[in-house]
Amino acid sequence: MDRTLSTRVLSGVLLCGWLAGVAAAQETDSFPPPKNLGDPSTHGENIQRTMALLADSTPENRNTVRILFYGQSITEQKWADLVMDDLRKRFPDANLIMENRALGGFASQRLVKTAETDLYPFYPDLLIFHVYGAHNTYEDIIRRTRERTTAEILIQTDHISRDQDWKNESTDPRTPPNQWPSFFNYNFLPGVVQKYSCGVVDQRNLWKEYLRENNLDAGDLLKDGVHLNAHGEYLMAELVKAELVRRNMMMVDPMDCGYVTTIPLESGSTANETAQLDVEGNRIDLIFKEDATAAVDIRIDGKKPSEFPALYGFSRALPKPGSKWPVVADLGSEAPLILENWTMDVRKDPEKEGRYLFQLTGSKTGEDGSGNSEETFVSNSKRVVIEPSDWDVEFAMSTLAGVRPIPNEFTVKWSVVPYFEDSPVPPQVMDRAIERVVTVAQGLEDGPHRIELLGAGVDGIEAIRVYSPSRFQK
Repeated sequence: MDRTLSTRVLSGVLLCGWLAGVAAAQETDSFPPPKNLGDPSTHGENIQRTMALLADSTPENRNTVRILFYGQSITEQKWADLVMDDLRKRFPDANLIMENRALGGFASQRLVKTAETDLYPFYPDLLIFHVYGAHNTYEDIIRRTRERTTAEILIQTDHISRDQDWKNESTDPRTPPNQWPSFFNYNFLPGVVQKYSCGVVDQRNLWKEYLRENNLDAGDLLKDGVHLNAHGEYLMAELVKAELVRRNMMMVDPMDCGYVTTIPLESGSTANETAQLDVEGNRIDLIFKEDATAAVDIRIDGKKPSEFPALYGFSRALPKPGSKWPVVADLGSEAPLILENWTMDVRKDPEKEGRYLFQLTGSKTGEDGSGNSEETFVSNSKRVVIEPSDWDVEFAMSTLAGVRPIPNEFTVKWSVVPYFEDSPVPPQVMDRAIERVVTVAQGLEDGPHRIELLGAGVDGIEAIRVYSPSRFQK
């Protein structure tokens, strides 16, 4: 391709992108803005560490901020992209790492399993969360997020999907479970918000008010019985965005707030290329100086991080032909894991409908046993345990991914993921305003630990940052 043609193609691509952006802006501009975004005095409650990270970012000091959107098909929709775009515009100096790992169709009963691979390992600064399903497994997700991470949590109440809900439903906080939407949104969720110190987007009440003030029916904001159309996506984004604000009366040091602590290594505090200090938490980050070049060896309680079995995890167990929905969720193990890739060759059992036979192979372990989907399976090495309740083939492949008919034979693949670094090297960061950070251990027991730094790279360590979920808001 000659240079002139290449330039024209690039210009065309940029023009198309610009026109698409203009069209999107015009689309949202055509909707009446909500007159009520909730009580401004409560906006941003319980998410001020994240908002401080965002608001305090400058061109010279770009804070890294990790934000995770998690839930099911509602969270997969465009409103989440609108919120992310807004954060990028409002906080251009922040180093934003934002992901949407929602799984359409996965109610809380299923999402509580995939959270093991998707949510806690991501270790967000902020979790924006909405899901339908059983309230007990909903609370399990929130509780485990509190136990395993220092993430702030922004909970969304349900939007309105039926006219009878917003015109007649009870808002009594004592409503029993047999009046489900009222119970969930006005009894259960307020209790969760208070118990776990979450932020909340009061979508349900504000949605009702928006419908009323614009003389709309519930279906006017939906494309089917529950999912949002462009108007509904606009409104949901506006309600979430309103909560993502800094509260000046609540000044928080995001690097030293009790449950996140940054400990500088003072000049001269290291001797003979070693340093020791006592910390408390379940995640440990090393922050390297700008001019650091050498690796550093780390010991935690006298052991390499890789010697802690808890610092290994599984990725999603995904089928081939593919989909993003795992057909086996919440894999377990009875023996310490090693870093390797796993392949499970699966075939339908010709003697029983709905049962699957399989053989398991690890890239390092080798052949590791066979079993079927109706019995508890413990591999020969004990590095893989699968319970019958963790199989979800028809739902994940046929119902959600549209693989019809399910093939007689298919494979499932997953990996063992490390949440550690034994000998971290200073990361290559092009922007000197962004901290050079390496997480050396994530998933430790949340308690006291003795940290030892060894080797020539010790002098290149500026500070250690420790995260302690148990100290959240103590």
